[in-house]
Amino acid sequence: MIHKGGLQVVIGLGQSGLSAARYLTEQGYKVAVTDANAAPTLAAQLPNSVTIRQFGQIDGQLLRQAARIIISPGIALTTPEIAAVHQAGTPVISDIQLFRDACTVPIVAITGSNAKTTVTTLVGQMAKEARVNVGVGGNIGLPALTLLDNPDMTLAVLELSSFQLETVTNLGAQVACVLNMSPDHLDRHGDMLGYHQAKHRIFQGAKSVVVNREDALTRPLVADDLPRISVGSNAPDKGQYGLITEADGSVYLARGAEVLLAANSLRIKGQHNLVNALSALAIGELAGLPIASMVETLKNFGGLEHRCQYVAEVASIDYFNDSKGTNIGSTMAAIAGLGAVYAPKGGKLLLILGGQGKGQVFSELSPLINQYVGQVLLIGEDAEKIADDLLTAAKDPVTEAVDMHQCVTLEAAMTLVPQLLSSSLSQVQAVLLSPACASFDQFSGYAERGERFIELVMAMTAAEP
Repeated sequence: MIHKGGLQVVIGLGQSGLSAARYLTEQGYKVAVTDANAAPTLAAQLPNSVTIRQFGQIDGQLLRQAARIIISPGIALTTPEIAAVHQAGTPVISDIQLFRDACTVPIVAITGSNAKTTVTTLVGQMAKEARVNVGVGGNIGLPALTLLDNPDMTLAVLELSSFQLETVTNLGAQVACVLNMSPDHLDRHGDMLGYHQAKHRIFQGAKSVVVNREDALTRPLVADDLPRISVGSNAPDKGQYGLITEADGSVYLARGAEVLLAANSLRIKGQHNLVNALSALAIGELAGLPIASMVETLKNFGGLEHRCQYVAEVASIDYFNDSKGTNIGSTMAAIAGLGAVYAPKGGKLLLILGGQGKGQVFSELSPLINQYVGQVLLIGEDAEKIADDLLTAAKDPVTEAVDMHQCVTLEAAMTLVPQLLSSSLSQVQAVLLSPACASFDQFSGYAERGERFIELVMAMTAAEP
């Protein structure tokens, strides 16, 4: 059999790596796969024609034979074997680049430090309910290449991580959006500049953009005349999206002076979720979706699992699962969003923090904790570092008005919660799991951590008299 284009080497056999191997095989390429795992669980699903399978280490000798390398997002370009061949001139791309080169329909591309899964899901739902044949994938659910299996797709909505964007050139999205920027993955990108540069690759070749007018880091660095819509929590200018607050305190989502719907009519709660809703509306408008239809979708959108997810009320206390809050910016959004709900009622939050800190500095959380939180329970590998950062913050360190407790495990923290809340002096009206950390020290991922939290809350409800 004659193969085209030379040997294609896929590094990393996760879902995206498997989709790349399958796609390239179908396109007539000779494909090899290498993975540091000695026994990748997806190996059995590889096409039989992929006979070169080097597992147990990333095979440098194999990489030197490659005409092109397709790297999975979890693997850093700085890995020595990869860096060596990349510097020697071998192209290193991702499955997203393969998708971009093959895709013939408009692409909506969404990234950000936080909320990208929520907004991507919401935009996809808006498109579906507007009777658009939409594919939703990327860093969420389906690998992007599997969307090409639908020949009738007319719009692709992609959630993209900084890892995926590192190896994408000239994406050419119909709509590109960086929702927000806060420190994350600095252990991979080195510093905020590296992280920022990776995220902003989403704007290459974009035909229109959505920006957060309250976050300068979300704006393309190059001045251009592209169609552009801004979103923010303040009142919007003409043609932009924002929040209008009436004299009686009622809040409304608005486009310019046009009120679209009342904030309290949404099932998702917290100001950060209102901004997420506005972002979805702006993206949808630039993608050609009708506003009336999008507003109807918003009214029925219940949010995502593990993302500020309401769990239950136990002994008059509300419990929220934000296990997907794996960085400081995400947790700040959750604290501010829910804090703004409970503070007017005289209430405070009990916050469960901790896990693997990924090189973050947690002092940024201090002002919001002082404002909205009464109790902090610390768990996981970096619990002591988090406490030190909060207590020694240069600006507004956590004060004695906020009680902190070292609990080690989530189970221990949840055992302590009823004791802390039984005091007549407790102002806590809601318990928030928003760890600001990765979960791999104690769990297989944020989903398992969130499910465990839900189990522990439901056990408390069962024990109620």
